[in-house]
Amino acid sequence: MSDQDGTPVRIRHFTDPGCPFAFSAERQRLRLEWLYGDQLRWSTHMVVLREESSPEWPHAEGYKKLQALYGMPIDWSPRARQQATVQACRAVVAARLHAPDAAAALLRRLRVLCFAGGLLDDDATLDRAAREAGLDPADVRDWAGDPEVETALREDMRAARSPSPASRAQDYKLGGPAEERRYTCPSYELERAAPPPPDWPTAGRVDLPGFRPIEAYEAAIANLAPELTRRPDPERVEDVLAWAAMPLATAEVAAVCDRDVADVRVELAHAAEFAPVGGDGYWAMPARVQPAEPEPRFIAARAATPQAAVAGGAEPASGRRGTR
Repeated sequence: MSDQDGTPVRIRHFTDPGCPFAFSAERQRLRLEWLYGDQLRWSTHMVVLREESSPEWPHAEGYKKLQALYGMPIDWSPRARQQATVQACRAVVAARLHAPDAAAALLRRLRVLCFAGGLLDDDATLDRAAREAGLDPADVRDWAGDPEVETALREDMRAARSPSPASRAQDYKLGGPAEERRYTCPSYELERAAPPPPDWPTAGRVDLPGFRPIEAYEAAIANLAPELTRRPDPERVEDVLAWAAMPLATAEVAAVCDRDVADVRVELAHAAEFAPVGGDGYWAMPARVQPAEPEPRFIAARAATPQAAVAGGAEPASGRRGTR
């Protein structure tokens, strides 16, 4: 990684839109974005958990337990099959190469639709996610056929199946067969990209494979770049929704605020509108409310109604920057 843009810390984020642990870890990622903002530079890489579907779907109990444990909007109702994720991963890589400002929004929409009951190997789900991310589904399909996209996807897969020595020392956090260990989702490779302050030794790199609590990521960042400025916690739940510029789960708002979920839910009930999904749902500012100007983010700023959380009512906007 280079330090050409001066960003102190680079994070390589290995994920898959069909992984329930990665979806549950969105809380931690959003908290890091709130705290450190543009002091972190993210790049997102697709693991590809499954290249083929299978007729059995054995995840109902697992999804139900994860929803209860982490509070994210997961519908554990039976699916028609166990989905392949390679098509959705290819779509994210296609956006990364051809429409990088929309790649993060597309990944988010794929996650949301998947855990609301959609299938990531269904063209209807892929097309809907593309539209809700402000992309033309026909363009995404065309981009997915680009040989450069396939090369980039296979490079992501190769990197995910080539864990670092530090990650291999944490084998209990890896997945795959013994002969081909891979990163589970999410996995972070954090690297110091800018020169450290004089006479202030810092770590050069910290690798954290697998699901981790927020404290693990904050400790890694503190060792890599102790000079970073931490943004104060938000004062109101409305500030979080305006900043995110997309519907958020209760657990995500609570994580960004670093507050109890029950307290945050009560405040959200007075300030926002709710769209139920699975064991929870998504909150968005009412369309009639004009909040304070949202602060810049890495993803699309767009008018978000609660129905947009799953029903696809989001309006695309220009001005997106960066991907995760």
